Amino acid sequence: MLDNNIKKHIESYVLDYNNFKKTKTSWKKPLVAFADANDPLFKELKKIISPSHCLPTELLSDAKSVIAYFIPFVESIPKSNIHGRNCSIEWSYAYIETNQLIIDLNKSLEKFFTEKGFSCKVTPPTHNFDEEKLISDWSHKHIAFIAGLGKFGVHHLLITKKGCCGRLGSIVTNAKLVPTKRPEKEFCLYKSKGICLECVKKCVNQSLKEQTYNRHKCYEMCLENDSLYSELGTTDICGKCSTIVPCSFNNPTK
Repeated sequence: MLDNNIKKHIESYVLDYNNFKKTKTSWKKPLVAFADANDPLFKELKKIISPSHCLPTELLSDAKSVIAYFIPFVESIPKSNIHGRNCSIEWSYAYIETNQLIIDLNKSLEKFFTEKGFSCKVTPPTHNFDEEKLISDWSHKHIAFIAGLGKFGVHHLLITKKGCCGRLGSIVTNAKLVPTKRPEKEFCLYKSKGICLECVKKCVNQSLKEQTYNRHKCYEMCLENDSLYSELGTTDICGKCSTIVPCSFNNPTK
């Protein structure tokens, strides 16, 4: 019952957010998944990402579960980002407003858990990374993978059943929740069938190759966009590799 209540809380909060905040951005119904805080894959992140990557129990000592969610953009936002080298202003607004949505949603979840007698620990939606190494100490996309929200594409983004165009968030709680089963089959057409690579073709700064990813060249492009839209706030983003490609809005291997 608690699992369903959490999902409903997240879904209703996201779908109502545009109405009470009057944002320029709109979102689709979010996806929600759960992981056991003691899932052995969390320890693997210290090897795969960085020794400094946190375990759930390092964020909350009595952690029992991790909640991950994906908030998909409405299709007009990715479609606005198709042309040109720089990201669109709609994509930039979506980044800023969705980050704020995640912050507000997490505050709402803190209240939700407190009222039910549980604790939780929230983390920022972004900029919780080392700006030299460009490595995060709490990677929402890897947390979401462990929770079963999707599989990674060649573009190093998580592909969910609602695609990859959106934002991820996650929180840790001492509430015991039923873990979501991770998908077994690949969601990426290249990994599944050896076809596509549209994301590589879309990369505007030669950061992404078939077998390699240069995170520093990618971030260089993100900072170029940040400079372009500096009056809006922090917009160190790009998103070209995710718009418009077969995995933008769904799992294309189904």
